[in-house]
Amino acid sequence: MARHEVMSFAHELSAKLAARSRHVCVFLGAGASCACGLPDVSGLQTRVSAGLEGNQRAAFEHQLSGRSLEQALSRLRRIAALLEGTSDQVDGLGALDASALDRAVCQLIVASLDVAEANQAPMLNFAAWAARANYNWPVELFTVNYDLLLETALESLGVPYFDGFTGALRARFRTELVEATAADTDDWLPSFLVRLWKLHGSVHWAWKSQRQTEVVRLGAPVTDRDPAAIYPSDAKYDQSRRVPFLVLQDRFRRALQQPETLVLISGYSFGDDHLNEMLFDATRLRPRSEIVSFCFGDIPEILIKHASTTPNLQVIAPHEAIIGGVRADWETPKDVTSDLWEDEGMTLGNFAYLANFLARSSPPQGELEAQLRDLLATAAANTGE
Repeated sequence: MARHEVMSFAHELSAKLAARSRHVCVFLGAGASCACGLPDVSGLQTRVSAGLEGNQRAAFEHQLSGRSLEQALSRLRRIAALLEGTSDQVDGLGALDASALDRAVCQLIVASLDVAEANQAPMLNFAAWAARANYNWPVELFTVNYDLLLETALESLGVPYFDGFTGALRARFRTELVEATAADTDDWLPSFLVRLWKLHGSVHWAWKSQRQTEVVRLGAPVTDRDPAAIYPSDAKYDQSRRVPFLVLQDRFRRALQQPETLVLISGYSFGDDHLNEMLFDATRLRPRSEIVSFCFGDIPEILIKHASTTPNLQVIAPHEAIIGGVRADWETPKDVTSDLWEDEGMTLGNFAYLANFLARSSPPQGELEAQLRDLLATAAANTGE
């Protein structure tokens, strides 16, 4: 029976990452933040429910019935928009009640995603790789996470990046800079700037006004004075209310459609049908591009279905992989580094190991190496490792 070889895959991935002409993207889901000690989606939902009291807890748990945390928040925003200016109620909530509950939930999310409680080491390794990537095209980092782990790591190492906003205290979103291509000489930013695109918002994004018509980026997580712009609603808002979320999703689609793109996916459970469609379309329409999805546990059925018939979609799990359309177990390696094989399984499905592998593929030097060493030592001391 055919088996996949761990070292063969690792060497091939390293070679692909070394090709400076490639367009390299990384897509991070909640599992990446979980590897740093922050709660995953279910843990976040538990913390939010526990933090609410009385009628608000009962009302929110009712909204969660049969829905995800994001869907529940979206429904609250639809209720508030629908009932604005009336005394009517839906699910026992008036417009003001729904808005107040929305704000309370967002504040609990912000408090639960405090990076001061996280182990920064995995994200520091990842940022060190991004700092040294040096590709002809800018590295693009996409995430559906709301925490500030990426920003904190990039800034700790002095890595220049652009997240779609310009300014410091209440930064404005610049659509023309996000949508620019290399042909747009007036708006195209240098390739050495890492692009950081937060598809579902961030704990330091806020609505500029109560009417939620513009998003600004603050210099710190939002307080209870600002409506948080996280978990974008799926309500049919007018165009102004859907910026920057639609712009960033379109940026994701266009990045995937660029020829010879290499996309690494970590910590994502493939639970968003819209994002899944863009990923799978890219593998079909761009056969010279590649997507490599690293799974922490078992391979989701939707990935098995697509990867089995799409050779440029690879799936890496602890005990098996789908490579070139072939699903097979890993052959137990005889000589392999500990960050690739541990406890009888391939480790790269864990973001902490993947980040370490990436850092080794483009090792930091000089001042960056010293900074990373000191920061990793501090992170280890803070986490007792």
